[in-house]
Amino acid sequence: MGIRESFDGKRILIWGYGREGKSTEKFLKSHSAPANIDIYEGSRDGINEDNYDLIIKSPGIVMPEDDPKYTSQTEIFLEEYRGRTVGITGTKGKSTTSAMLYSVLKGCGKDALLVGNIGQPCLDDWDDIRTDTVVVFEMSCHQLEHCHVSPHIAVFLNLYEEHLDHYGTLDKYFEAKSHIASFQESGDVFLSGWNVPDIKTEAKIVRIGKFPEHNWELAVNGVQNMYNAEVVRYIAVDLLHLGENEVKRELESFSGLPHRLQDIGTVGGLRYLDDSISTIPEATIAAVESISDAATVLVGGMDRGINYDLLVDFIRKTADVNFVCSYASGLRIYNEVQSFPATAVYAAGRDVPYRNCYYVNDLEAQVKLAGEITPAGGAVILSPAAASYGYFKNFEERGDVFRELVYKR
Repeated sequence: MGIRESFDGKRILIWGYGREGKSTEKFLKSHSAPANIDIYEGSRDGINEDNYDLIIKSPGIVMPEDDPKYTSQTEIFLEEYRGRTVGITGTKGKSTTSAMLYSVLKGCGKDALLVGNIGQPCLDDWDDIRTDTVVVFEMSCHQLEHCHVSPHIAVFLNLYEEHLDHYGTLDKYFEAKSHIASFQESGDVFLSGWNVPDIKTEAKIVRIGKFPEHNWELAVNGVQNMYNAEVVRYIAVDLLHLGENEVKRELESFSGLPHRLQDIGTVGGLRYLDDSISTIPEATIAAVESISDAATVLVGGMDRGINYDLLVDFIRKTADVNFVCSYASGLRIYNEVQSFPATAVYAAGRDVPYRNCYYVNDLEAQVKLAGEITPAGGAVILSPAAASYGYFKNFEERGDVFRELVYKR
């Protein structure tokens, strides 16, 4: 059945009218002739399901159970183009890996598109897909949660605690992401990260090793990008049969994405890096381990209740690096480092066991203190290990504000 036959004459509700909802409306109007298209942005109990043949839900809207009347942009796209799609998910690294793969494919002369969670609704590129096009699709847990079609090549980079405010448990979060592979078919390929639990799939499973096999000379910061480069090389060379030397050239020239250990310059003898994308402890630890001159790290943001034991232990063991905490999660991290009760305040000042850990009120105060305590020639890294919500619109705004504060000094 073609796309027109799927939607012609149907009563359709678009649930959610952000970027993806507007894209869906535009697509339906230009590619089919539904009986009607309604828009709705409220809660589910306000939907009269009997009035519709199909409800297209935007990602991020909470709906605990599956319902055959509900679908999504992602599912509509994959039903048509799964065979040309490389889907990439993971708690961390999916944007960089997607952009890296896209950059390599384009640099090697391959027709490629970059869509999905990275910012471009997939249906917007429907008419640009040819028989030889490779679609690189960054897939979030929300896009995968109620999707029942998997891409031909699926990548699940890693799994850490994230989005527990939405899913409640790590198991439910993993279940949503697992759909990237669980509906694959014989002849498909699934690249599974070293710490990703087993997923039942018909695809060929390729385990991604914890340590890279190649000695890449990458232009981007971060040890994790060596791992991402291995994934990209395997897809480009082993699956898409591009030349090894050409792929290496394009990989090593990839300049990265904003807010991902991005070097934003040297001010007052200190080097500053923006890693605002960091929302989990593992990302912050990786940032410190990736930057040889790391001297001060700015952590803290929204407190989603994730476990910070790993970061607390790292701070205690890394006495030669300063950690300046702020906001709700920063206060919890600071208190746990100092073994204070959760109700304590930072009034104890520096008369505490771990003198490399500080607490201040906000990002402006963090940047100010970092400028005072960081030794000349050292690097200051914004790597919050926490979400930005409640203090900034998103991680991009947080990174932009950080840059502004640095250059105001």
